[in-house]
Amino acid sequence: MDKRERLIESTRELLWERGYVGTSPKAIQERSGAGQGSMYHHFQGKADLALAAIGRSAEDLRARAEAEFSGPGTVVERITVYLRRERDVLKGCPVGRLAQDPDVMADADLRKPVEEFFGWLTGRLAELLDEGRAAGDLDAKLDPLATATALVAVLQGGYILARAAGSPDVFAKAVDGALGLLATKEN
Repeated sequence: MDKRERLIESTRELLWERGYVGTSPKAIQERSGAGQGSMYHHFQGKADLALAAIGRSAEDLRARAEAEFSGPGTVVERITVYLRRERDVLKGCPVGRLAQDPDVMADADLRKPVEEFFGWLTGRLAELLDEGRAAGDLDAKLDPLATATALVAVLQGGYILARAAGSPDVFAKAVDGALGLLATKEN
């Protein structure tokens, strides 16, 4: 991995662990093993590097979700795979945690990849739910966009509740509850 990649990966980890304010250039340099000269050779500053890191985190989460959404099985089975996948629940969502970071949300450039990721995720889930409704696997009265929004909210809220309780079991219960709401039609 070259220095630019090490800088991005180190920043991703630090943003996830500490947030934007807690991610200092010094901490990035220490974690990446890159000096100040390398950092400023590849990036204009902390915000530029953070933007690359946030974008990469969003891209990675999107690619993983799309692989699960495009996998085999019914719509509900594919959504179940996505919702129940192994996650570092107590650490929170690498992108969702940034939505709670006032410094990220106050900066339009840093907020953009967060906003785009959640827009994509909600839209993609709505497409799947609409597909399941059309196939007769879900109740015809189900509102795909409202349900997709609720599923994303359950995931993000599940992370918060699990962190507050210090237990990933709370996240699993939230996911189970959301899946129970999708099981409204007898097959």
